[in-house]
Amino acid sequence: MDGIVPSYTFEDFTPGRRFEFTKRTMTADEIVAFAAQFDPQPMHLDEAAGRASILGGLAASGWHTSAVMMRMLFEAYIDGSTSEGSPGVDLMEWKRPVLAGDTLGGHCEVLEARVSRSRPDIGIVRLRAEVTNQRGETVAVSEYINMLRLAAKGADHANG
Repeated sequence: MDGIVPSYTFEDFTPGRRFEFTKRTMTADEIVAFAAQFDPQPMHLDEAAGRASILGGLAASGWHTSAVMMRMLFEAYIDGSTSEGSPGVDLMEWKRPVLAGDTLGGHCEVLEARVSRSRPDIGIVRLRAEVTNQRGETVAVSEYINMLRLAAKGADHANG
């Protein structure tokens, strides 16, 4: 972010604000490639094995769905923000299988926001992300914290 003034600072994260995700279609090739490297269970590697499982077809690993959610979060608000990362995830649930050909979308919403007591230049924001499929069904939910610099400090940080 050298020389770039951030689009979003802590002050932009008011409770109730939503950031929409860009849609993404999950392909069989990317499901298999991710699974081969990180979660090589049969239902993630082979269509027939997926159909024979309770998932009903070639299904993305939940970890793959989480990685896609992270990319959606990055594109929705993190890129160009004063984000300083996250201390962790409080909730990660995979609600429905994500099958080859599914188109994912969704949003994240600000639940709470406060200035850090120990680091007054940093805001602590709790968010909830929901990923949906093309039928509007929720496939994954996450609640997590994001730390963001405040506007005055964020601008100094981005330009420094």
